[in-house]
Amino acid sequence: MRVYLDHNASSPLRPQVREAMVDAMSVAANASSIYQEGRKAKGIIERARDAVAAMVGAEAKGVTFTSGGSEANATILQPKMSVKGKPVIIDTLLVSSIEHDSVLKAGQFIADQIEMIPVDGNGIVDLNWISQRLAQLSSDGKTVLMAVMFANNETGVLQPVEAVGALAADHGAYFLCDAIQGPGKALVDINKIGAHFLTLSAHKLGGPQGVGAIVRRSDAYAFQPLIRGGGQEAYGRAGTENVVGIHGFGIAAELVGVEDKFSDLAAMRDQLEDGLEGVQIFGDAVDRLPNTSYISLPNVEAETMLISLDLQGFAVSSGSACSSGKVGPSYVLKAMGYSDVQARSAIRISLGWNTEIDHVKQFVKAFNQMVLALKPTISGNEKQPSAA
Repeated sequence: MRVYLDHNASSPLRPQVREAMVDAMSVAANASSIYQEGRKAKGIIERARDAVAAMVGAEAKGVTFTSGGSEANATILQPKMSVKGKPVIIDTLLVSSIEHDSVLKAGQFIADQIEMIPVDGNGIVDLNWISQRLAQLSSDGKTVLMAVMFANNETGVLQPVEAVGALAADHGAYFLCDAIQGPGKALVDINKIGAHFLTLSAHKLGGPQGVGAIVRRSDAYAFQPLIRGGGQEAYGRAGTENVVGIHGFGIAAELVGVEDKFSDLAAMRDQLEDGLEGVQIFGDAVDRLPNTSYISLPNVEAETMLISLDLQGFAVSSGSACSSGKVGPSYVLKAMGYSDVQARSAIRISLGWNTEIDHVKQFVKAFNQMVLALKPTISGNEKQPSAA
């Protein structure tokens, strides 16, 4: 039996979600239609909107459904928005150097408008740098949008988002928080964070792939639609709504709200890390998501470990696979100050809603057997063949 330990990439569909989605498939109507079937489809969407909003402490009217987290991020990353009905032009985008690619690509901003927020050796954004740069930009009369994620998808390191939100408020900046890795692993509250916009993705918490959301802290803040056409999602995102997918997102959000297993995940993660031989753990000196371990072995490339573990029945990842499927160096580790060699050697184990302690024990046993087989390479007595 295979063991899936890559929940930060995509969490398997929860059985309750699958069942609910199958039921929703019988609602064969457009949610914009005014007849009974259309109203039923609309009701399904609004129930999901309520659930997603409740999951992050927001109001339902602040939730806009999208096709996923990447679209949600791209929608906010535009130089135009409005506040209380008045247009606002963003002059400068501050982006942390460890953001997901969908944020690092910076949407519709041009290179001259973008500045990178540095991180320290633990992968935490430099609050002093943010404070000083916001003060300078404010004194220069610049309008700023800042993007800092809730937790890093590779290391699991939690960012000081409440402090970032406070700095944004102090200096009149706008704040986008990619919270896609948060729900199901940590409590996420848009009001405590102080973000103007929050982005989410269903498949990270046991919902379906292809569904995400933008959450606004207040309806005073409005974004420019990325996809235009009809008036769906209160004119925030055109196109016939994915009723089945949105329903699945809503059910997953409801389950996250009642299944607080953070401490269970942390206990399993700690047992896993305690059992692994000879590893370096990235970000372990600071607060992390309770499910994430980002580790490396000396002189062993990630691809070698991934192939070995896959053959033993374990699905884990490097956290940095490019579109070709090859494993490249982690830009997150490089931003943290690690070398190319170190950035090529890390693999990520991420637990989730269906992980059991026996899975952890099996993985530890398999990993340590791999370490034993790779001892000549780890000790530097044998040159590791290229995996390319």
